[in-house]
Amino acid sequence: MGAKSGRNKRDGRGRPKKATPSQTGGRKGGSRAAQRVGLILFAVLFIGLFVVFAVAEGLGAPSIPAGDVALVTGVPAEIGHISKADYEKVHEQQEAQAGLKKPPKEGSKKAEELHKAAMGEVLNTAAILGEAEEQGVKVTQKEIEAEIAKVKKESFPTEKKWQEFLKESHYTEEIVEQKVELQIVSTKIQEKITNETPPVSEAEIEEYYEREKATQYTKKPSRDVRVVINENKKEVEEAQKALEADNSEASWKKVTKKFSPTTEANAGLQKEISEELLTEPLKKDIFGAKIGELVGPVKQEKSYLLLEVVKDHKQSVQPLSEVKTTISTQLTQEKQQKYFSEWVTGFQEKWRSRSYCASGYVIEQCANYKGSGHPSTAAASCYEANPKKPPTECPAPVAQNQPAIPGSVTLAKPEGERLVQRPHPEAEAKGKGKAAEGAEEAEGAAGTEEGSAQSQAETEAAVKAAEEAAAEAAAESGSKEKGSSEKGE
Repeated sequence: MGAKSGRNKRDGRGRPKKATPSQTGGRKGGSRAAQRVGLILFAVLFIGLFVVFAVAEGLGAPSIPAGDVALVTGVPAEIGHISKADYEKVHEQQEAQAGLKKPPKEGSKKAEELHKAAMGEVLNTAAILGEAEEQGVKVTQKEIEAEIAKVKKESFPTEKKWQEFLKESHYTEEIVEQKVELQIVSTKIQEKITNETPPVSEAEIEEYYEREKATQYTKKPSRDVRVVINENKKEVEEAQKALEADNSEASWKKVTKKFSPTTEANAGLQKEISEELLTEPLKKDIFGAKIGELVGPVKQEKSYLLLEVVKDHKQSVQPLSEVKTTISTQLTQEKQQKYFSEWVTGFQEKWRSRSYCASGYVIEQCANYKGSGHPSTAAASCYEANPKKPPTECPAPVAQNQPAIPGSVTLAKPEGERLVQRPHPEAEAKGKGKAAEGAEEAEGAAGTEEGSAQSQAETEAAVKAAEEAAAEAAAESGSKEKGSSEKGE
């Protein structure tokens, strides 16, 4: 009607004709025409709003064919149509992996867990294969066969063992090929995305170096010390007499072999003992001594020490040129992990929005899933005003932070391996003294410095000796202070 009246209102050139009272029927007739046009426009607008509302409410979701448990859009039919048979195969494999001899009772917690795991696996498979289509990632039959041959060689020495595995897992050769293909595809996608990570800049390397220079790349003053340790004071005194007579390395080898088996390696030499890791009086004994001077016997809990400083190491800073490659490698790995993790988040959101599940098969990964907003592990009674049966426990209102362990995020396991953040147990915290904290710092410092495994072992032995000496010194110091206080009173 509107189109016809519109044409009647135009002249041969398409310009509007000037309306006359006889054509419009006066002001009253024009008003009725305007009302009719207004109603038409309102109807068009209403239909548009209804379509938007319908899509928002899921009415625009695609219909899932009979016999399918889910439909993933935007991919080839052989990937997007997930049949009930496919789901049941995976569900059976989940039961086998869980070690169940028979299916769990319908409606039980275990049955729900297996259902979610099976649906999650088939949806993940479709998403990964769909992503491979979009990314142009291909896998050849030769690659699949080579990977299977590698698995057999490493884990199944005989064909009998391989067949037993297939039977126990409810796998067929075809299923194994599919799983191996999925694994290769996932790896290739991850490599492709990771390689797209922006490179580390010179400025980032320099910024990291300046920030960590004082801790990671600065070697504190340290000393190389030869040590004799023995529980028998007389034997330490005998060792002292022998070394006073002959302080050569050959003599130290004989003495430590006879009197100090625990430090016999390298003739008792403990390298690069750092001053900051020691407490008094051991710090004074080592860093107050002259090079070549024998110090001892020094009491240390149940043992006695004889010490000789053989070398002094001044504080030094590694220049950027020496550590630049190491820093670049570290920052690149961190950047790639972050980039890929962020990409995986988008990957999950994209494929969730394309996945529609049939009634009875809807899980959180489906676009038509409608959740309560409550944790799936929480009892429903936690959120009821007057529950018939009060819950025994409910989750905290603030969710605990559970970041993924670096490097554990993959396409097959997008959540990664969770590292739960929690404080140290009270008993453990109380059991830590200053010496123990110093040892932890020493281990951290040793991990950042270059050196041989032997040198690290020697440093650890020296730190242990220092800890024991510090404990003994603290006890003796406490006794002296107590005596002085009593005299003063």
